Amino acid sequence: MGLFRRGLFLLFSIYFSSGAEVVTIDVKATKGLLGSGYTYLDVRTVEEYNKGHVDGERIVNIPYMFNTPEGRVKNPNFLKEVSGVCKEEDKLLVGCQSGVRSLYASADLLSAGFKDVSNVGGGYLAWTENVFPVKIEKDELMEKELTDEL
Repeated sequence: MGLFRRGLFLLFSIYFSSGAEVVTIDVKATKGLLGSGYTYLDVRTVEEYNKGHVDGERIVNIPYMFNTPEGRVKNPNFLKEVSGVCKEEDKLLVGCQSGVRSLYASADLLSAGFKDVSNVGGGYLAWTENVFPVKIEKDELMEKELTDEL
């Protein structure tokens, strides 16, 4: 099966297995919604997030997948972790690096009972291509070293 067909199969699988259609919005719409009560749920790894992420009022990083020596594996506590910081009624904008992991995460969230979930198409790559505000987390070790030198 070709790569395109496999991808199409996965998208149909997500659509039909979740019981709810995942709505995808572009980064321009995302930017407009960030200041109006929406939470941006960044599902990239902590390492990716710390290198740069969407800047806004309510940004939460909960990885959907982890990098392991064997490759990426799904975070078994993803839904539990999201439920710990978000309510099912919260308005969620789910983003990743390019829009693929966030599509899976959005489907899982909808299946788990979250009501207002949108996938951010193009993810962080599209966000930066549009030159929208980003925030880079400072490395605590580097910050400590700079403080010690002063």
